[in-house]
Amino acid sequence: MSLKNLPKRRAVLAALAGGALFGTAAFAQTPAARPAPVKIALIVPLSGPWSKQGKVMEIAAKLAVEHVNRDGGIKALGGAPLTLVVFDTGDSVERAKNAAQRMVAEHPDLVGATGSYLSSFTLAVSEVTERAELPIITLSYSDLLTSRGFKYIFQSSANGVRLAEESMPILLELAKSQGAKAPTRVGIVMDSTAASVAFVKPMKESGMLEKLGLPIVVDETFTPPLANATPLIQRVRAARPDFLFLLPTAISDTALLVQKLNEFGMGRGRLPVVSNGAAMGDPDVVANVAPELLEGVMTVVANWGVKGQEQLAAELNARTGEPWLTQHVLCAYGHVQTLAAGLELAGKADRRALGAALHRLDTTEGPAKYFTGGRVRFDEQGHRIDASLLVVQWQGGKAVTVYPPAAAVAAPIWPKN
Repeated sequence: MSLKNLPKRRAVLAALAGGALFGTAAFAQTPAARPAPVKIALIVPLSGPWSKQGKVMEIAAKLAVEHVNRDGGIKALGGAPLTLVVFDTGDSVERAKNAAQRMVAEHPDLVGATGSYLSSFTLAVSEVTERAELPIITLSYSDLLTSRGFKYIFQSSANGVRLAEESMPILLELAKSQGAKAPTRVGIVMDSTAASVAFVKPMKESGMLEKLGLPIVVDETFTPPLANATPLIQRVRAARPDFLFLLPTAISDTALLVQKLNEFGMGRGRLPVVSNGAAMGDPDVVANVAPELLEGVMTVVANWGVKGQEQLAAELNARTGEPWLTQHVLCAYGHVQTLAAGLELAGKADRRALGAALHRLDTTEGPAKYFTGGRVRFDEQGHRIDASLLVVQWQGGKAVTVYPPAAAVAAPIWPKN
């Protein structure tokens, strides 16, 4: 090579070397080198009478996703972050089913989901997710959810049968422990949703109340939302029970019924009132009913804020404005953590692998901190084995856990009139 061509050759080599270095740097920074996000879904009511609960569940689920990603994402997948898509069930079973169909059609890369607050909605949604082999974790109570032979549904709460069987003896013991007279006549006013039916049905069909010497003297069912509570409460006053199961699921219905009980002289502790589920303890109730009218009202729930969750309660309070941890907020957070734990066990972002992993999951760490029983494991039907109940009571304008003693933040009170 002649000397006059040497500078040109050096320039070409330098350009080639620079291009190689640039290509190496570009390859190192390409998004393909980072683990792809893992997509999960939340499907809850964001419109209609249950929209408030759905909206705070959305906030709690998003916070859980933030926490999982902050703590390193799914480590078994190289630190893959979670991403959340949200769907609105609306205010009816049909709309919930349609939302679920859109969810699986529009997001074929979903690996898991949680929802749908009401048992009626979850029954419809889970028909769709089961066909899609998409694992879904729910807080809903209906025992039908895990008795259909489905492989991809997981129920974190104690179901209606278990809540019914365990609650009445516990409530009678609470009355006795407070020196109150044992009730002898029971009334029931309930809505027609699947959760309320699941709670009452085993009491009636097993003869449980009769065996305990508690005949049902009033038995009324209404379809939510309730327009007028007067006829229902008039029948309660006429039948004169000394213990009332009051089972609404919509906040508006809860407020109407409690106000009417007080108007007819049966509130403020004159008649022991026990509900089932989170609606009776929702902070929005005290926004619509004077706190003194709620004093002493109890509800049996599958999850609630307990001792040791103060830090999470403070963070969720800052996001949602909710002054205490309700079942739906706590479960929405805990379900995302459970899906993350399942993905760690599965080792792949695949819905079938996640479903199989959730059936194998057995932990007292991580998500277990957010559920009664302190352990997360599921049986073959998908029901959480260690699920149990809590009793929550309105005291001083707050709905606080009063049973079991190990989880209680206040001692129970029982009306003695």
